[in-house]
Amino acid sequence: MVHVVASMFPTMTPDTAWLPLPAAAWTEDTARHLLRRAGWAARPEQVAESVRIGLPATLERLFPVAPRPLVRPAIFSHVEKRMVELRSLKRACATQLERQPYEREERELSRTASADLAFQWLQAASQPDRSAYEKWHLFLSDVYVVGFEKVYSAERLYRHLDLLRSHGAGSAPDLTKAVSRSAAMNIYLDLNRSSKKAPNENFARELFELFTLGEGNYTEDDIKQAARAFTGYRIDNEKGKELQFRLSERDADRGPKTLFGHTGPFSGDDVIDLVYAQPAAATFLPREMARFYLTDQPLPHSFFAPLGQIWREQGFSLRELCLRFFGSSVFYHADFRANLIKSPLHYYLGLLQDLGLDVTPLPRTTLQPLRQMGQSLYNPPNVRGWVGGRLWINSSTLAARRQLAATLCQPIEEEKLNADDRLELQVARDAGHGRFNVDEERIQAFTSLGPAGITDRLCDYFLPVKITAAYRRTVLDYLQSAPPGDFEAQTRRAAITILQSPGYQLC
Repeated sequence: MVHVVASMFPTMTPDTAWLPLPAAAWTEDTARHLLRRAGWAARPEQVAESVRIGLPATLERLFPVAPRPLVRPAIFSHVEKRMVELRSLKRACATQLERQPYEREERELSRTASADLAFQWLQAASQPDRSAYEKWHLFLSDVYVVGFEKVYSAERLYRHLDLLRSHGAGSAPDLTKAVSRSAAMNIYLDLNRSSKKAPNENFARELFELFTLGEGNYTEDDIKQAARAFTGYRIDNEKGKELQFRLSERDADRGPKTLFGHTGPFSGDDVIDLVYAQPAAATFLPREMARFYLTDQPLPHSFFAPLGQIWREQGFSLRELCLRFFGSSVFYHADFRANLIKSPLHYYLGLLQDLGLDVTPLPRTTLQPLRQMGQSLYNPPNVRGWVGGRLWINSSTLAARRQLAATLCQPIEEEKLNADDRLELQVARDAGHGRFNVDEERIQAFTSLGPAGITDRLCDYFLPVKITAAYRRTVLDYLQSAPPGDFEAQTRRAAITILQSPGYQLC
């Protein structure tokens, strides 16, 4: 049985839930809640600035009209050139056995480029002034899901993610139409194989079920008819036109189709327009937002009708939806404080921001821990994306979280790294990213706050849960009990314990 959140109903109704938070309610506590949920962490300077300028101005900063692009990784040009060479070499081979070493190199190049893309995104997402939009970008990628293991091209993956980024502040119908032309999506859902003679239903089904409407708001016949409308979608592979969308008239079905009670020679774009005319389209994405940002327990459908109506009147503007959602009274309701388990990405990026660290550009210290915690970036388990919630936590993933916190709080032992790893660290340092772990200099700066200041920082800015006086006293007593000359080590141990605690797993 699905549990529906109901404890808030005596004090909030669907009509009042999405009203703006009263100005008097904008405090340090609500600012911290917003920063932890819209982003990854609530840094003290961010909280102070947000309180100073107010909620509306804070939201304008978090969700800009023109979000910053993610620069195409430099390694892609090298990979692209080598891939062309490898394809030529494979064509010259007489047997599959001769082709195997070239295919292995292709796979390795693709994985290397994908890892570089992951590092570049993590570096962008870890910057406090970019966190909210990067998390929104992550949310959109968890709706319009593709996976590297099937797409198998870092370039296609990058272009798909860039598409989500560039349309992420615009209208939802425009974004959905752009997604239908994405090379990665065409391959992931086999749209590139769909023809008039053999329509493939994968994209049409996920368009209705997972992108726009949700189960129960369409029929099997709607899927079949929509699949006909998306036939002929192709991605060019000709030199100079790589990954560009084109419509193959030979494979496109131009005949009449009937969807949602309407009949006509609908194209794929026409189908998407019909979809957004359905009542369910106005509430589907807000419900997904609530599951991702607010609670993993479903809210009653009636709570989304007013927000859906507002969103429809705003032309399905994604940015306006963000401003309304994160500025609403219900978002700050007491029932939705410290009630979500952080995803592995949230946990990792939150640690970086709380500790003032940079992304370590080494797969075994960054991407591997994320996999061990249960979230391999760009490789969701299936087309539904990451389920999350309590499924993030088990004995294995919790141990990986604890190990990550301990690792980040200890100085990095560079003498044990190989030459390639040391070179990667130096390249990152030359680019201005050099704080990979809490070294002695950082711990000394932290200890300068003194036992009381350290206690306040650990309890108020690291933990989203309500801290009792007894808990605060325990932390303070532990810090004050440090033997002479051991205060820095005692502070480090206290920080690690807090970052490994159940309370820090929540936001």
